Amino acid sequence: MSVTTSRQRVLAYLQKQKTATAAEISRALGMTAANARHHLAILEKSGLIAAYPAGNSGGRGRPAKRYTLARFARGEGVIPLAAHLLEEYILSAPPDAREERLRRLARRFGGAPAKGSIMQRLLETVRKLTQLGYDAQWEAHAEGPRILLRQCPYAAILPEHPELCEMDSALLEHLLGVAATPLLTRQNQDAAACIFRIES
Repeated sequence: MSVTTSRQRVLAYLQKQKTATAAEISRALGMTAANARHHLAILEKSGLIAAYPAGNSGGRGRPAKRYTLARFARGEGVIPLAAHLLEEYILSAPPDAREERLRRLARRFGGAPAKGSIMQRLLETVRKLTQLGYDAQWEAHAEGPRILLRQCPYAAILPEHPELCEMDSALLEHLLGVAATPLLTRQNQDAAACIFRIES
């Protein structure tokens, strides 16, 4: 079974049960405790789930955590619906039309471009990305500013739709009005953030 399917099963279980510990998920889904904790850590890092103390576990070691879906991830059927819509809108298009469709989607998703100096545009872009469900920040760098996206609003379907990383680049270029070059993306499952170099 793929890691994508395993994580989707974890998300589906949390959607049904509302909350659960890693041990409960491990037993219910027939996976090892280590695998359950691994998938939960990645889903938590992606912002799709949240953790809170489970209370006194009555045993030694670290106290158990309970996990629940993050607020924006609780919509019934939103994740599979988004995947199907992408397949219809992007993947069904001829190869030479896909890039333009991704750019068109980024323009609709992002709204009006940011205005002002590059500093003003960076600040406005980070604000807008945060409203869209990203955990965004920018930082100065010798090779030019960089934007970091630590939370991805569509992390659950990214493994099946890596073209969304291209949409992130197009979204940044649309909002900032300059090129955005990906240096690291979540196509690498262990990446803590997507990082883009911004031309200034």
